[in-house]
Amino acid sequence: MGKVTVMSHPLIQHKIGWLRKKSTGSKDFRNMVSEIAMLMCYEATRDLELTDIEIETPICTTTVKELKGKKLAVVPILRAGLGMVDGMLAMIPAAKVGHIGLYRDPETLEPVEYYCKLPEDCSEREVFVVDPMLATGGSSAAAIQMLKDRGVKNIRFLCIIAAPEGVECMKKKHPDVDIYIGALDEKLNEHGYIVPGLGDAGDRIFGTK
Repeated sequence: MGKVTVMSHPLIQHKIGWLRKKSTGSKDFRNMVSEIAMLMCYEATRDLELTDIEIETPICTTTVKELKGKKLAVVPILRAGLGMVDGMLAMIPAAKVGHIGLYRDPETLEPVEYYCKLPEDCSEREVFVVDPMLATGGSSAAAIQMLKDRGVKNIRFLCIIAAPEGVECMKKKHPDVDIYIGALDEKLNEHGYIVPGLGDAGDRIFGTK
């Protein structure tokens, strides 16, 4: 079973507080999203496996640790997920990057794929799916299903702010996926926005309305 981890780190909580402020402009918002992603990546990679290798220091031969086994990939859900990529890559620079694009059908309200480009060996990688907001969970669950349909078996999901409804959706549809959350909010409002939330993350990252 996948685990749900809500980040308690003071730096993450402090920076999320700044994200929520209506007065925070796009440039600062973008920088803060990237910084939070970097801190969350640090926490979300805590249990990656290590192996021993022998190296030469300037003084002698010694045994050190390095990451073992599966390579890593970061897959943002377009478009807001792009804001988290640089922060993730600051921590795991060798990771490959894929992209998944979804939109919500206005009639059925179901997520529809419009773009999917993944590293060729994605099925052999540990994949970190990133999206700042987990609201209803529909898009995130659909993106993870797209990865599973392409043979990916090791998936972790990172979001900065989540609604309880989205967490429940993810646990129901993908009980094997570990979820890392910066802050777990109160609820969704009648328009599907997270309360108290921070508004539309994509608009605030890219300065659009």
